[in-house]
Amino acid sequence: MKRPILLHPDPRLKKACAAVPDLTDDLRALADDMLETMYDAPGVGLAAPQVGVLQRLVVLDCVKAEGETPRPLIMFNPEVVASSDDLSVYEEGCLSMPEQFADVTRPAEVTVKWIDRDGHEQTEDMNGLWATCVQHEIDHLNGKLFIDHLKPLKRQMITRKMVKMKRELARG
Repeated sequence: MKRPILLHPDPRLKKACAAVPDLTDDLRALADDMLETMYDAPGVGLAAPQVGVLQRLVVLDCVKAEGETPRPLIMFNPEVVASSDDLSVYEEGCLSMPEQFADVTRPAEVTVKWIDRDGHEQTEDMNGLWATCVQHEIDHLNGKLFIDHLKPLKRQMITRKMVKMKRELARG
């Protein structure tokens, strides 16, 4: 089931999320809903707070090439356990900020640990878009948005555009 995505500014997007103590069927269903929502949007990542759930859960799939097999990842309690000194710059966007993009600098490579859908611990080294995406989504779990990495003026400009967009959407 597709879920509505919260739009910035929304106070829930700025809250740190609670760890997932136990995997339940409800949480697995939420993860499935989040994947459906992300693919429909379309996006490459989605964090639970973006659908109004303050739990440490993200989904991602950075396979974008036509004809390539999708690789959906469901991550409960994800954490970056190591990151490279090398940095990369990606133009990031966010499903909670449609049509807003900015260059963000992050570690080029990260090692991420998480619990998968079946309750097994996983660890993976990620680079490229995968590394950027997983760091972006984990930021959401900590109440941080990609615009928080920007200079204040750029951040305020994007926030003003989003306030205006939300006002227009509310008017119908």
